[in-house]
Amino acid sequence: MNKRNNKEVISFRYYLLYFLIYACIGWLLETFYAVGTLGYFVKRGFLYGPLCPIYGWGAIILISGLKKYKSNSIKLFFYSAVVFSVFEYVVSFALDAMFSAKWWDYTNDFMNLNGRISIFYSFAWGIIAILFINHIHPFIEKYVKKILKKIPHVIQIIVINSLFIALIVDTILSSLKYLNIKNILYL
Repeated sequence: MNKRNNKEVISFRYYLLYFLIYACIGWLLETFYAVGTLGYFVKRGFLYGPLCPIYGWGAIILISGLKKYKSNSIKLFFYSAVVFSVFEYVVSFALDAMFSAKWWDYTNDFMNLNGRISIFYSFAWGIIAILFINHIHPFIEKYVKKILKKIPHVIQIIVINSLFIALIVDTILSSLKYLNIKNILYL
C-alpha cells in the first residue's frame, strides 16, 4: 500500500473512532439530560446501543469541515449555526419520512421551523462548535493519540473494525425495528 492510501486508511480509522466516541458522548448527554428533566431513565437515540449517531456525524462535520475556522470564532459560530440547523432539519425530516417517528420536537420553542429546528438550538450549535473545536476535541484528540500509541496497530485495527461492524449491525437492526413492514410490502 502506498503512503497516500495508508494515510487515507489511518484518517478513516481516526474519523470512525471519533464518530464512535462523540456518538457515545452524545448518548450520555442525552440520557443524563432526560434523567435530569424527567427523573427517570429514557432510552435515547435511534440505535439499540449507547450511541446517538447525529452527535458523531456532527463531530465529523466540525473536525473535517469547520475546524479551519478555529481562529475566527465569529465565522465558526455562524457557519456552525447554519450548517447544523440544516443538518438537524434534514436528519429530522429523513427520520420522519423513513420511520414515521420524531426523535425531537421543537414545536413549542420560539422561532421554530416545523418543530424540526429552532433559533435557540441554532444559537446553541454555534456556541457548542466553538467549545468543541477549541477545547473539547483537542482534549479528546490528545488522549486518543496517547492511548493509541500504547495499543499495537493490529489490535487497533481489530477493535475499530469490530466496532464498525457492530455499528452497521445495530443500524440495520434498529432500522428494521422502526420500519413498518406492512407498508413496505404494499409498495
